[in-house]
Amino acid sequence: MEASSLVPWLAWPMLAAPAAALVAYGGALLFGFKLPERVAVRLAGFASAVGLFCAAATGILLARTNGETSIVFGHWLTLPDFDLTLKIHLDAFSLTFAGLSALLCSVIGAFASRYLHREPGFARFHLMFLLFQMGMAAAALAGNIETLFVGWELVGLSSAMLVAFFHERPAPPRNGFRIWSVYRISDAALLAAAVAMHHVGGHGDFDQLLRIEPHASVLHTLTPFQSFYIGSLLLVAAAGKSGLVPFSGWLPRAMEGPTPSSAVFYGALSIHLGAFLLLRVEPVLEQSPTLRGAIVALGLLTAATAALTGRVQTDIKGILAYASLTQVGLIVAEIGFGWRWLALAHLVGHACLRTLQFLRAPNVLHDRHLLENAVGGHLRHAPWLPGLQLAPEARHWWYRIAIDRGGFDSLLHRAFVEPLNRSLNACDRLERRWTDWLSGGRSGRLSDSDSHHTGGMEEMA
Repeated sequence: MEASSLVPWLAWPMLAAPAAALVAYGGALLFGFKLPERVAVRLAGFASAVGLFCAAATGILLARTNGETSIVFGHWLTLPDFDLTLKIHLDAFSLTFAGLSALLCSVIGAFASRYLHREPGFARFHLMFLLFQMGMAAAALAGNIETLFVGWELVGLSSAMLVAFFHERPAPPRNGFRIWSVYRISDAALLAAAVAMHHVGGHGDFDQLLRIEPHASVLHTLTPFQSFYIGSLLLVAAAGKSGLVPFSGWLPRAMEGPTPSSAVFYGALSIHLGAFLLLRVEPVLEQSPTLRGAIVALGLLTAATAALTGRVQTDIKGILAYASLTQVGLIVAEIGFGWRWLALAHLVGHACLRTLQFLRAPNVLHDRHLLENAVGGHLRHAPWLPGLQLAPEARHWWYRIAIDRGGFDSLLHRAFVEPLNRSLNACDRLERRWTDWLSGGRSGRLSDSDSHHTGGMEEMA
């Protein structure tokens, strides 16, 4: 059997393994079976192992042939001017990110099996973790904008659900709703970019619409305006998912989730998904120098803002989150400069390092407390030399900006979270009045229990 004929048989398990594990585990929970913890751990490990092996084997086979290929898994909807397919594109970028996702998910899954041992929400965590693995596989291997959007949504849903993991306290659900609200902006921008791509080329295939090389099977050269318009929408989508300025205000709120989810989302993979999107559509960026300049400026501004804000954080997960955002900003700037391979290497190295730091954070705090108890006081920090060069008034001014997170958190709340919350509550009230009228019951006035129920979302704001 030729090497090229083996590629499809190695490609589809990268998507099928986490999907099968999710269906098996979720179905058992849905029908009331109380499975032991080791079942969830083994299913998550199985999905990660299959993904890592298949990504490595596929990369070796493609290196011996033409280096990249696309595979279509059926035509789900066919219209005269529209064709909806599940399509994956295998090349160095997609296989590297898919293999990285599988590797880090296996490490974090092994850590979570002990960190969350006997936690009441152990099964719930692993259900969302399997959903995340499936979303990352779909997003990493996506060959068209539709497949990417499916993975993008699954990653966002599992992220918001795991931020609200400790739902017995009021803060995690409130912060989960805040993150979900910001993600709606990112998702809307990605959906608008998909519509624009179909309008320009009749489809959203990356290997045809976005490729500029002359050996492309179908060549669709974008005009500078089209590249700027589509690229701007994709940049907004990437900024919302990766927490770039001005969407970085939600990042410290995401630390409400358990440490394994913080590591996999905001240290390792999810926070890099926006940068990976820009890497995947980099041919579009090449057609618009203005857009590339905007990407560089946004990346450097994000890196500078995150570095400044991270210095005033008082919890270790918040410090690591802003340290991650600093590096993501630099990665985005590298993409804007056109340094694709440097950005990919930076992404892989940073994801591995930050995963280790997040997973090590609880032990670091424990060791620090033991050391402080031994010396009989708090450990002193070395002064920040650049800050000593400023006048006291200037230091206080910069400190107020940093402690307020640049004002982006309050901006997001006023501009996006509050309007979305009001619209959702209005829809809920209308739906309740409509159902009450249909049932022939009450006249449309909400009872005290209904008011209390709808007030729950208002409290999340």
